[in-house]
Amino acid sequence: MKVLIVDDEEMIRAVLREYIEFEGGEAEEAQDGMEAVKKCRETDYDVILMDVMMPRLDGFSAVKEIRKFKQMPVIMLSARGEEYDKLFGFEIGSDDYVTKPFSPKEVMARIHAVMKRAAASAKPVKDVYEFEGLKVDMVGRNVYVDGERAELTPKEYELLFYFIENEGVALTRERLLNQVWGYDFYGDDRTVDTHVKMLRGNLKEYRKFIVTLRGLGYKFET
Repeated sequence: MKVLIVDDEEMIRAVLREYIEFEGGEAEEAQDGMEAVKKCRETDYDVILMDVMMPRLDGFSAVKEIRKFKQMPVIMLSARGEEYDKLFGFEIGSDDYVTKPFSPKEVMARIHAVMKRAAASAKPVKDVYEFEGLKVDMVGRNVYVDGERAELTPKEYELLFYFIENEGVALTRERLLNQVWGYDFYGDDRTVDTHVKMLRGNLKEYRKFIVTLRGLGYKFET
């Protein structure tokens, strides 16, 4: 695995690099968002660890800039644990969000989970699904609502694809967290509800296909 560590704190970069190299991975470092964008233009990474608060160019802005030319998994690192910061990170396309102080072992587990999801998403069961006016291109990662392309975040794509691949199956929030986020999630399960709300908004009238199962989770039903 090849990981880009973006953080203005040298000690944090050194600790993460040590763990990554201990597991046989390769790590490169950037001390701010501008350097990260430059490196991503030149090199492909399996995962980017992106700090939020940095000089010159913050992590959120850097991710938005990188997303203009490449789609690489991003895990945000931040001392700011407020829910709106996490939600904004997901909205701009980050794949995960870790609050400082964190355990390097937890970060490594999340790196492996993100890489596993990225590999799994490259192997769809079927190329294109159509449900009334909703068309989902699994290979091209495109979603069309009544002929117009819907702009989804990477996590919304993964969530919708998992719903479709499990059509008619009752899915608990815990199962969605484990399968879509790829790790055992400790804390409240509002992460799932938030992403389902965002996804439903983008699907417009076809939000009806994502059925809420009170006290349990959701089901994709057409």
